[in-house]
Amino acid sequence: MALTATGTTPPAETSTTRAVRTRRPRSSGWRGPSASQLFLVPIVAVFVVLFLIPLAQSVYWSFTDFTGYSVDVNFVGLANYGTILRDPSMLAGLAFTLLFAVGTTLLVTVIAIPLAVLLNKHFAGRNFVRSALFFPAIPSMAVLGLVWSYILSPIASGALNTMLENLLGLGPVPWLSEDSLARMSVILVGVWGAAGWHAVLYLAYLQSIPADLHEVATIDGASALQQFRHITLPMLTPGIIVSQFLLMTGGLKVFDLPYTLTKGGPGFATYTITQSIITSGVGQGRYGLASALAVLFTLAVAVLSIGQLIISRRVERNIL
Repeated sequence: MALTATGTTPPAETSTTRAVRTRRPRSSGWRGPSASQLFLVPIVAVFVVLFLIPLAQSVYWSFTDFTGYSVDVNFVGLANYGTILRDPSMLAGLAFTLLFAVGTTLLVTVIAIPLAVLLNKHFAGRNFVRSALFFPAIPSMAVLGLVWSYILSPIASGALNTMLENLLGLGPVPWLSEDSLARMSVILVGVWGAAGWHAVLYLAYLQSIPADLHEVATIDGASALQQFRHITLPMLTPGIIVSQFLLMTGGLKVFDLPYTLTKGGPGFATYTITQSIITSGVGQGRYGLASALAVLFTLAVAVLSIGQLIISRRVERNIL
């Protein structure tokens, strides 16, 4: 008796089915992550060469009497740090650097935001006004310092003193020869040079705010001040964080503006940390002392920057 096959015959295997069956899934081995991580190699190399290695050398030299030329380097411990804490010029430089950084950051922020709101409105000659306000950011701070040193010259022939005498009959004002006035003058010149640039930065953020938000708020009866407080200011929070970070870091490393405007004087009233590092340290062949000052300055900048970022993120979370 012949047996009849009752099972079904499997379909013929096509080329597509065979290719799918024979293709093995790719393993997520080392090739994928390594290919993407190769793009980080140049960044890490630049960070190590330009930051970590110089920082390590500065930390090492800060504990020595290295002069930059001597072959024999002696370990002096914390003597360089003690010299810094006892030197009135370096302490004055630290104090004015912090004052300049904080003062310019606050004043530029207070001036630039309303200025950006005005520049965002339509009026005749708006592009010219924007360009004119941005112009002070084009020359270097050293050039601005030289120009303003002539304008704020404390003698009677100074440009500002001559104008005050002709208009108001005032005698010469010691803008750059009195401690408080010299500090105020340097800070105000720094604000004058940076306010326009940061106003343009805020303007870019303002133009990204949808116009529908203001239209709906106007229909609901919100005043201009209420719209600024509840719509404009919260939407500007990312720009405020970026602007203040740039202002703070730039203010902490300032050197050219106070040096060309007042040479750090009168006395040490407008002395800065960077000027101390260059003149009192490197300029006098005391690389160990300059390195110690640079290490302390780096730590201070790191603490202030981290604190600023933490506060900014908390404010951003609360507003948004």
